[in-house]
Formats: sequence, C-alpha cells, structure tokens
Amino acid sequence: MVEGRSRVASHDSHTGRLPGLFGSPDTSSFTEFLGAYSPELLPGRRTPPAAPVGDEIPHGTTIVAVTFSGGVVMAGDRRATAGNVIAQRDIEKVFRADEFSAVAVAGTAGLGVEMVRLFQVELEHYEKREGRTLSVEGKANRLATMVRQNLPMAMQGLAVVPLFAGYDEERDGGRIFSYDPAGGRYEERDFHSIGSGSVFARGALKKLFRADASAEDAAVMCVQALYDAADDDSATGGPDLTRRIFPVVASVTSDGYRRLGEDEVGAIARAVVDARYDSPGGPTAPLR
Repeated sequence: MVEGRSRVASHDSHTGRLPGLFGSPDTSSFTEFLGAYSPELLPGRRTPPAAPVGDEIPHGTTIVAVTFSGGVVMAGDRRATAGNVIAQRDIEKVFRADEFSAVAVAGTAGLGVEMVRLFQVELEHYEKREGRTLSVEGKANRLATMVRQNLPMAMQGLAVVPLFAGYDEERDGGRIFSYDPAGGRYEERDFHSIGSGSVFARGALKKLFRADASAEDAAVMCVQALYDAADDDSATGGPDLTRRIFPVVASVTSDGYRRLGEDEVGAIARAVVDARYDSPGGPTAPLR
C-alpha cells in the first residue's frame, strides 16, 4: 500500500501519463487499488458525522429473495423514507451485480447505491484482471469487506445492509447471502428478507415457500411478501396501481440476470391486489 502511494506521488501531472500504479496494479481487487491510489474516494474512508443523522437521510426498505429450482428471485419495494416522511416513491434497490448475481440494499439510500456501484466495478475489474469470474462465495466475501469498511458510518446511523444472491453453477441453483452492519456474512436457506419490513415479509414467505416452485411462482411469493410488509410497516411501500409504481423484481438463473419488465410485474401486482379484496390477509398455507 505504501509502495503504491509513493508511485502515485512521483507521478508528473505535466507528462500526461497515467501513474505507474495504473500500469501494473498489484491486486485484482479494485477496492484495494482505489485504496492505494485515492483512498478518500472509498465510502468507508469518509469522516463520519459528529452526531447520528440517520433520521435526516433517506432510507430504503424492504428486500426479499426466494430460491427456486434452478435459480433465485430478488425483489424490493420502491419507497424511501426520511424519518416519518416519504422521501421518494420510486427508488430502486435491486441491481445487477454481474451476469450471474444480483445485489440489493436496505438502509442509507445514497451510501447503498454507491456501495453497489463500487461492488459492480469490483467484480468487473476482477474478471478483466484474472480472465475468470469469482465464485458465488468469493463475490459474497468481497461484498462483506465493503460493508465492514462502512462501519464508522453505521455507528452514526448511516448503516447499509445488502442482500446478495447468485446462481451457483456447481449446485445448479440459487444462493442467498445476508450481512450485518459490521460486515458479518451469512448464507441463508430457501428465502430471506432485510429492511424494516423484513420480519413481516419473512413471515409471509414462511407460509408461501415451496421447494418445487418455478421462477414465476417465486416472483409471486416475493410480491405477496412485500405486500404483507407494506401492510404492517409504514416504511415499506406497496404496489402503487394509480402511479404504476411496482416492485423491482429480478431473477438469476443459468441464463444470467434478468429484470422482469414493468408489464410482467404490474400483472403480478394487480393480481395480488385484486385477490386481497376477497382475502385481505393473503393466501393461507395448508395446516397439513
């Protein structure tokens, strides 16, 4: 790291050439490279605010993920709140990480989106440097490092908690990883949810999950779970039929990452809302 800084410091800005660090990076990690070249650009290197400011900054919730035979579906509501105020109605929290994985964030919206962008570059940089992609666990571990670097901000109320999911070629199935604000990484089975509405969403998924579900069934499960979360958590936004604001839903399979179109998600959302007129509590699980 010290060697990298010395090479940058010796660069003559009048020559028009890039610093030597660009020509022969010592690592396949873009985050480490950026830490050597310009560490102040890393989210975790910023000076934390003197006092907690969490309620003044837009926060995003809720995210759900469900595995199915051959992949995983991830979905997120569209609401961001600042205290008791709706800061944004159509924020996006689910993103393509690379060709075979997806990442979503709950918590401080601005820092979360920035972390996602850095994670995307991290995976692309590794692939270009090494000529191959990281394993699903390798990607999950890289993301854990970024979350850990944000700990000083998290202590001041600016926490970012991601949810990561990807297709594992060796297992021919989807895998889900959750995190805590300190960077702890945990693999989840079958389904998981994060954000302020997560406890309600997870309760819905417990009764809806089926191991033999199709990708379409998993998408419906996710929208049903987000509806239940919005029903009990004021920070979670349900489908807004009048404004045509629907959850972001994406699937990851052996064919890669695919975000469902607005028409697809809209049809699912309308069917869920229509069914709630007859059964406000949603579909029930059989007792036996």
